[in-house]
Amino acid sequence: MKKSMQIWIAAIVTLFLFPIVMQFLPEGTSVASTKIMKDNAFIVYASNVMEEVEPAKEDTKAKVLLYFTHSHEAYEPMTKAADGKVATNHQTENIMKLGAKLKSQLIINGIDASTLDIDNSKEIRRKGIHYSKSYAEIRPHVKKAISEQPYDLVIDVHRDAVGPEKTTIVHEGERYAKVAFVLGTDHPQYKQNMENVLLVKRGMEKLVPGITRDIIQKGGPGVDGKYNQDLDPSVILIELGGIGNTEDELNRTIAIIAETIAQVLAAKEEEANSEGAV
Repeated sequence: MKKSMQIWIAAIVTLFLFPIVMQFLPEGTSVASTKIMKDNAFIVYASNVMEEVEPAKEDTKAKVLLYFTHSHEAYEPMTKAADGKVATNHQTENIMKLGAKLKSQLIINGIDASTLDIDNSKEIRRKGIHYSKSYAEIRPHVKKAISEQPYDLVIDVHRDAVGPEKTTIVHEGERYAKVAFVLGTDHPQYKQNMENVLLVKRGMEKLVPGITRDIIQKGGPGVDGKYNQDLDPSVILIELGGIGNTEDELNRTIAIIAETIAQVLAAKEEEANSEGAV
């Protein structure tokens, strides 16, 4: 009994003193920890110490706008976990929720990121507009936003309708949701939009080989052919995973997208500065 009491006392003293000792460790001392995202902050776990750390704010010219033409597109594993119902459309467990996470990750990576404050699916339902008119309904909002503020990249974020066998990859033991890019070809500047798509696609592939799917080019009779990408070369459309991807898989991919975009925009800025110095 005496020995057990001594062990308990030693454990309590250790837990109490550990945070104090940490303050006196030399800067750069390594402590095993895991970082996970919480809104715009990190939660850092180090042994028994937990603290919330605000991300470093970096002065950057890079600006990204996110918006959601089909804002209620959802993922079956997420809707089932939320309310026990399997659904591909949901008012809360949807692509907008994932978009908020992408925005946070972009900010953490030093990007001035914002979202278009429009729940487009809710609006077309309220107005009695057919689902097929979603792109036309959100178009004036996107046009207004990019006329008021130039952006380096404008991303229409979607969820693909195909199953997990086509939208999931395992890399170094971790599962990721795959990303597809949809490119409308029925407008003169589509090749400029394509350049931005290729920069992001190639950057993601360098970080996680196989994480992207083929570019889906659409044009001609019976399809939209523009997807509002004719508004500006900076506008791209991504399909973030598919109906069967889990939230963990999507979160990992979101981190890769954000890191890639930060690298791509930093490289473009450096190139522009170099050309300006010549």
